[in-house]
Amino acid sequence: MTNTFAGTTRADVSDVSTFVRAVLLGIGADEATADACRDSLMHGSIHGVDSHGVRLMPHYAKALKGGRLNKTPKMKFTRTRAGSGMLDGDDAQGALPTYTAMDHACDLAREAGIGAVGITNSSHFGPAGAYTLRAAKKGMLAFSTCNSDSFVRLHDGASRFHGTNPISVAIPSGAADPWLMDMATSSVPFNRVELYRSLNASLPENAASDENGVDTTDPHAAAMLAPMGGFFGFKGAALGGVAEIFSAVMTGTRLSPDIAPMGGPDFSTPRNCGAFVIALDPEAFAGSELVKAAMVRYLDLLRNSPARPGTKVMAPGDREWAEAARRRADGIPLDPVTLDGFAALADELGMDRLVVTDQK
Repeated sequence: MTNTFAGTTRADVSDVSTFVRAVLLGIGADEATADACRDSLMHGSIHGVDSHGVRLMPHYAKALKGGRLNKTPKMKFTRTRAGSGMLDGDDAQGALPTYTAMDHACDLAREAGIGAVGITNSSHFGPAGAYTLRAAKKGMLAFSTCNSDSFVRLHDGASRFHGTNPISVAIPSGAADPWLMDMATSSVPFNRVELYRSLNASLPENAASDENGVDTTDPHAAAMLAPMGGFFGFKGAALGGVAEIFSAVMTGTRLSPDIAPMGGPDFSTPRNCGAFVIALDPEAFAGSELVKAAMVRYLDLLRNSPARPGTKVMAPGDREWAEAARRRADGIPLDPVTLDGFAALADELGMDRLVVTDQK
């Protein structure tokens, strides 16, 4: 979901993309790392997933400079069965191993019908939908997930346990834009709390809790997130467990309580995060044409189903495609903290600062 806040400014999509890539290269990341990180961040910012968009770039720059992230990773893929494999990310920024693993999964799926790849020695990978969208554009039904350091309480819990543990699924829709689900299994991503902090905006009800597990709408008092589902938060907590099992248990990497905090203070030690991606080739099941026809029919029924007064029924992804069209025309909104971070990096590297405009 996207939000417009007072205090944000906008910058042209191509200018932001060029700036982000230049900064990553300027601090020593190789081209593959810079391209993958830039692509994932731009996916978030273009599609309105601001919590996982370019506002994360200063954080990734800090981790690359500090040594937590490998600037020049040498990843290794090992095929384990006809439709499965493991990818060692060599402590890369998480976008590169996840895009790479999804490409391998698609190759496996074309041969075996399904491709599943576990990822080790990775890091925070940003917006999960960036990776399933890549596979959907290749004609695949895709799944991606990862775990992260503990920040989400359990249902009725009063301490951090799971990470925000996102899950994304995408499939070609028969139209230009795929069906795309991308969600945290927490009430909101923690990066959204940080965004609200930078804008001094109140959090939604039942989204976060203070150090004692008591709900709060003050982003500065938020010490943990609630699981998705509100009163039915046991569902969100269970889905967080699904992400944990795929990402950590199936890959042999660290559980959320064992992962070092994303926010430091240690930015020199790799975090050894896990992730998992799956691609399925529709041709191996009902067949591509039949699957496409079924998706067209399904989405037609869904979007034309009766809506409550003053509302509109949308499929997963519809909001993102509409927001992407607006942002490509009007620019990407940037909060003050992100702009300050961009300016500091530009000055440090002797680069021109990003040009911004008034909010449209």
